Amino acid sequence: AAVLRPLVRLMLHRQITYPQLAAMLKAIFVEVAEEEFRNGQKRQSDSRIHLLTGVHRKDVKRLRETSADASPLPAAVSTGPQLIAQWLGDPDYVTPDGKPLPIPFKEIEVGKPCFESLVKRVVKQDIRARVILDEWLRLGVAEFDGEYVTLNSGAFTPEKGFEEKAFFFAKNIRDHIAASSGNLLGEQPLHFDRSVYYDQLSAQSVKELKLLANELGMQALTAMNNAAMAKQKTDQDKQSAQHRMNFGIFSYDSLPRRTRPRGPERERSGKERSNKAESIAQISAEETAKPGGNT
Repeated sequence: AAVLRPLVRLMLHRQITYPQLAAMLKAIFVEVAEEEFRNGQKRQSDSRIHLLTGVHRKDVKRLRETSADASPLPAAVSTGPQLIAQWLGDPDYVTPDGKPLPIPFKEIEVGKPCFESLVKRVVKQDIRARVILDEWLRLGVAEFDGEYVTLNSGAFTPEKGFEEKAFFFAKNIRDHIAASSGNLLGEQPLHFDRSVYYDQLSAQSVKELKLLANELGMQALTAMNNAAMAKQKTDQDKQSAQHRMNFGIFSYDSLPRRTRPRGPERERSGKERSNKAESIAQISAEETAKPGGNT
């Protein structure tokens, strides 16, 4: 229930009701059972999927005959990440420590970096650089002073635009849950999935830790982007280049929900609660430090 709570909160904010969620879940249960729980090479029967999922046979039959149409990518999603990856991965477009340089929109010197040449290099369709820049300005991905384009530090994910943010939300949450659930199921090799958790922190400490998380996170993302882009250039013409990977970082902080203690919890002293909080933090940090361990 705790895992679903933030998702339900988001759905209620977007006016997605329980019946709508139930209908989506029903279709997903049938799809996963059909694709991932086959009995050898035999075609799945409606009865077997009903047995696996608990979904009524009539609904199983209907859902198997109805194919869901994939939603088209938002325009900013289909081109934006490629441009950002090139900008952050090209030595001519970044400082020695890997931070994106402001670049002129139009070419000032022959052969020098500019936004128009970056767009021509990456985007194969006939899309003008100004159209992409206007969309980036709308989403908060970049700033423009009339001459130079500056890439914002959080450009891997747009600051505005619900449709674009929802795309990355779905992709990242899906892959994170897939990695964690795969580890729980004992799939090999294990996926890297680590965290550091501490409570009993002041607001000022959390503020400082968030700044550190942002700094270290962007360093890691930039390094992984550069390495992955180099690998892609090497692999792209190979017949075996069929794989994908996702590397993500998050940080989160909150105040605990106020709930009334139950049973023995009500009798525990403040010192006991404090000791427990410290031990949880130590265990989390120790587990995170273990190579190949899980938290």
